[in-house]
Amino acid sequence: MIIAIDGASGTGKSTISKLVAKELDLSYIDTGAIYRSVAFAVKKDAIDLNDEQALKVLCSSLPIKFEFIDGVNKVFLGELDISEAIRTPEMSMLASKVSALPIVRSSLLEMQRRLAKTTSKKGAILDGRDIGTVVFPDAEAKIFLTASDATRAKRRYEELVSKGITVDYDTILKETIARDKQDSQRTLAPLKKASDAVHIDTDGLNIEQVKEKILKIVKERT
Repeated sequence: MIIAIDGASGTGKSTISKLVAKELDLSYIDTGAIYRSVAFAVKKDAIDLNDEQALKVLCSSLPIKFEFIDGVNKVFLGELDISEAIRTPEMSMLASKVSALPIVRSSLLEMQRRLAKTTSKKGAILDGRDIGTVVFPDAEAKIFLTASDATRAKRRYEELVSKGITVDYDTILKETIARDKQDSQRTLAPLKKASDAVHIDTDGLNIEQVKEKILKIVKERT
C-alpha cells in the first residue's frame, strides 16, 4: 500500500505522515529530506547548479540514509547527521531550486520508488509535492494538504524558535510565499493537487484531527 501526502511547506506533511505511518505500521519516506540532502551536498561541495554531470554523479552516489534514534527520524549523509542542518530556511530555498532541475528529479525518482517498495512489506507513506502526480500516480490513497500563508509561516517560525534558531516572522512569511511560487510555477513536476487526491485544509485543525481525517480516507480507499 502506498499513501501519498502532498502540499506546500508548513502544511504539516511530515508530522502527519510520521503519525499515520506509525498508526498503520508503514514505512515513512521523507522525500523532502532527500532533496534537502542534495541541497546540503551541493552547497558543501560548491557544485554549480548548471553542471548537470556533476549533479548526476552526486545524486547517483548520495550516501543518504534514515535511522530512527530515540523515536526521532534522523537523516545521515554518510556518517554525518544532517537532520538539523537541512531544516534551515537557506536549505529550504536551495532545496526548492535543486528539486526543479530535471537531472536531479530523474536521478532521485527511482530512489524514492525503490525505498517505498523495499523498506516495508506492508507499504509506505511518502510526503512531498509531486508524490501523487509523478512519483506514485497509482497510490491507493492521495491527500493534498493546504493552510493559509500566515498559518504556515507561524508554524515554521515556532518550529525554528523551538530549536533555538533566531528568525524573523516576516522573513519566514516572505520565504514561505517565495518558495510556493518556485514550487508551483516550475515546469517539471510542479506543486499541484492530483485530480483524485482528497483536499484537507489544516487551518484550525490540530495534528490529531488531521491524522484522524487521513486515517478515515485511507480506510475508505484501501
